[in-house]
Amino acid sequence: MRIGLSHRRAIIVGAGQAGLAVAAALISRGLSPQRDFVVVDQSPGVRSWETRWTSLTLLSDVRHSTLPALSFPSEPQSRPRAREVAAYLGAVEKHLGIAPMWGVRATGVRRLGSSATLLLETSTGSVQTRNVVCATGANSRPRLPAWAGDIAPPGRLMHSSAYRSAADVPLGDVLIVGGGNAGAQIARELSGTHRVTLAVRNPRRYRHVATFPRAAGPRKRLGSIRPEPLFGDSYAQLQRDGIDIVPAVVGASDADVTLADGRRLAPASVILATGFLPGDDWLPAEVRDAPLGRTRTSVPGLFVAGMPGYGHPGSENLDGVWRDAATIARHIANRP
Repeated sequence: MRIGLSHRRAIIVGAGQAGLAVAAALISRGLSPQRDFVVVDQSPGVRSWETRWTSLTLLSDVRHSTLPALSFPSEPQSRPRAREVAAYLGAVEKHLGIAPMWGVRATGVRRLGSSATLLLETSTGSVQTRNVVCATGANSRPRLPAWAGDIAPPGRLMHSSAYRSAADVPLGDVLIVGGGNAGAQIARELSGTHRVTLAVRNPRRYRHVATFPRAAGPRKRLGSIRPEPLFGDSYAQLQRDGIDIVPAVVGASDADVTLADGRRLAPASVILATGFLPGDDWLPAEVRDAPLGRTRTSVPGLFVAGMPGYGHPGSENLDGVWRDAATIARHIANRP
């Protein structure tokens, strides 16, 4: 294990919004970055916001997209783009004096016997510490439908996390699987250059984007597929603009997909806007199966930030994660 991770009071896994929020909360309680705690992240130095599609605009405005550590440098009622969020988080990191250790992936964590010490296992070795914070995000891994491995369209097959712009998609019919906000936004963008079909499993009620995040409501548990309202374009508006709306895809074979109503389609390309899974796969099974809530877990000294089900409602959002961070910092400061 590299020296930079040893002899630290806490290790924060994840340098995104949740990790930076926890770092800020620890600093507010007198802990020093790099001396008392460190932040590690599996990426080579690129935050996930930088990898989203170019035109992605947040549903929340700046007032609901800011960490207490530093104001977002935009008009309060404007809605920032993903690249702006990435730049903002970089500014927060610099403002706090955080030096993330990039390229370090957490692979497991466990308590050493009955002691108060945790053993964090990573891609660069193992290290002992008193506290570990899982801040790897509520949207860490692509969620793929069971039939994803059965389809081979002639154009491209990709998850929405790999989509950048219309230039990524060969000419021809495009099927977007997933009727949530990501699917609707990508459908809107591609409709100017492609014939687009949007497959919807659970139709969403429409709400004006100005009502986000209040109208979205809290996510009750990790991985929940409870439909969030559709913000921006309604299905009716998408249809008026030439986008076909069809039922859910229930199966696939070679270049064809089967819809819930029995119809078969043969799109040139398929984009899976089927959501994400949380980055908790490296936590012990007993922690994932029975989260205690309010950031705590059944392993003393192991905390989770920014994931619904483990923390406070709305903790997956920029303005909601601070409550998780403040709670975790209090627990760490009070641990003997």
